[in-house]
Amino acid sequence: MRKVLSATCLGAMAAFAAGAASANEELIKMSQNPKDWVQPAGDYANTRYSKLNQINASNVGKLQVAWTFSTGVLRGHEGGPLIIGNIMYVHTPFPNKVYALDLSQDQKIVWKYEPKQDPNVIPVMCCDTVNRGVAYGDGKIFLHQADTTLVALDAKTGKVEWTARNGDPAKGETGTSAPLVVKDKVLIGISGGEFGVHCHVTAYDLKSGKQVWRAYSEGPDDMIKVDPVKTTELGKPVGKDSSLKTWQGDQWKIGGGCTWGWMAYDPSLNLVYYGSGNPSTWNPKQRPGDNKWSMTIFARNADDGMAKWVYQMTPHDEWDYDGVNEMILTDQTFNGQPRKLLTHFDRNGLAYTMDRESGELLVAEKYDPKVNWTTGVDMNKNSPTYGRPKVVDQYSTDKAGEDVNVKGICPAALGTKDQQPAAYSPDTQLFYVPTNHVCMDYEPFKVSYTAGQPYVGATLSMYPPPGESHMGNFIAWDNKGKIVWSNKEPFSVWSGALATAGGVVFYGTLEGYLKAVDAKTGKELYKFKTPSGIIGNVTTYEQGGRQYVAVLSGVGGWAGIGLAAGLTDPTAGLGAVGGYAALSNYTALGGTLTVFALPQ
Repeated sequence: MRKVLSATCLGAMAAFAAGAASANEELIKMSQNPKDWVQPAGDYANTRYSKLNQINASNVGKLQVAWTFSTGVLRGHEGGPLIIGNIMYVHTPFPNKVYALDLSQDQKIVWKYEPKQDPNVIPVMCCDTVNRGVAYGDGKIFLHQADTTLVALDAKTGKVEWTARNGDPAKGETGTSAPLVVKDKVLIGISGGEFGVHCHVTAYDLKSGKQVWRAYSEGPDDMIKVDPVKTTELGKPVGKDSSLKTWQGDQWKIGGGCTWGWMAYDPSLNLVYYGSGNPSTWNPKQRPGDNKWSMTIFARNADDGMAKWVYQMTPHDEWDYDGVNEMILTDQTFNGQPRKLLTHFDRNGLAYTMDRESGELLVAEKYDPKVNWTTGVDMNKNSPTYGRPKVVDQYSTDKAGEDVNVKGICPAALGTKDQQPAAYSPDTQLFYVPTNHVCMDYEPFKVSYTAGQPYVGATLSMYPPPGESHMGNFIAWDNKGKIVWSNKEPFSVWSGALATAGGVVFYGTLEGYLKAVDAKTGKELYKFKTPSGIIGNVTTYEQGGRQYVAVLSGVGGWAGIGLAAGLTDPTAGLGAVGGYAALSNYTALGGTLTVFALPQ
């Protein structure tokens, strides 16, 4: 039975600051200044919330374009810029350029970094050549290049301070995610689940680039950094060889579980939170067992990488429901007791709320009513299947077997939400979630592993739910596990949301609209069509006493891969090309930063 969260939310960063003596004090202090945007998600808690309120529900309809900037790169522009003082840092997809723009001098380019990368990395980048952004720390800008090189750039000059190789593209390992700076380290994941990569999160020394620790998603206890007794799942020790026992033979070595999503950090607990992706291959018959710890939320000690707790959301994944989406950290009262909470909107269509200190599961509810592969999660703590989703046989690709096309599975493989990050407002105590409203047919087939070659083993097609024509919703979700309001969109909402103290929530659409809606009601207050489809994340900052809203447009990503890569086969792009074929009627390629403000 669902328990109810009572709403006495504390501002997450305010609560963190009180007990954050051991954390990266520079970043914490900087992120409390709403005039800047110093982390990819705005803060360690991934709230994507700004205290700026010059732009509000009563005047947002007057927004105008203040200035624009062309990145000079096509294909999908995910992530968003950082703003630190007078300097804005803008990144691009491959070849992963970084621009430093002086906002006080008409956006003059102070420096530009343009790495020389082998273009052979492009074919092994699943789902477009995206990059989700740069990070700042210790006077440096950190970039994770497509070829997995982690680069530290001097924030003032763009000079390369150090580089570290995080993987090998020849094996299908690539870099698409934004780094996270924590204390004296910079953390980064790896992409490549569709190539049978053995995935990990790695911490590098902030000053030298030397590897400090690496934690894999699958394998022996020492490689995955779990303690059989101290590391728990739902309150119980995971036990010896918790991962190895759930894989056949050495399959874990090509097991996937990639870590290309967002990370969060709680300085008061010194824990880093992130999710792991799909097990390899997509054909579940070839990898019997739970395939731990793919599809898992990890809570790891920032200093040594040891896991305090884990929770596998989709054991023995049969649908490619990666668990990499962001973890949003809030402090709230649950059943009359103050709790440190973690909320996660998973690809599998379920929204989870957990105690981020203990890993206790508090809420697990569908955030799209069309989700049908499961009837829900077993919440009975005395049940042997406690915490596991109850799979509907009709939509089980494993039970159907190889070469059987299982039809009408909701959501599709790109999930009810993919990497596009949600936002949280402490003012309304609501989460604002960009979603995909898409179902699929899924046919697994036998596939062999060859390093550097696709290791998928499934053919997919995607489409809106039966009887409906829209493929996206932008929703408000409360801490009781219910949808408060929902706005339909013709295509998936693939951009990141932004919540503000002005009572306005911003997001972008695949056709290219920046939209502003009322935070309480969802009423549309403003929209403007940018030069290309938006899969970037909306940010805001203040410069010269004026609030600005910025977003990268440049259609692409998984949903826009047909446009980005010129694909026409409906089953190409892992099924997305056919599902989003009509997108070409509304937008075209192009990388542009568009910045908005109220008229002066």
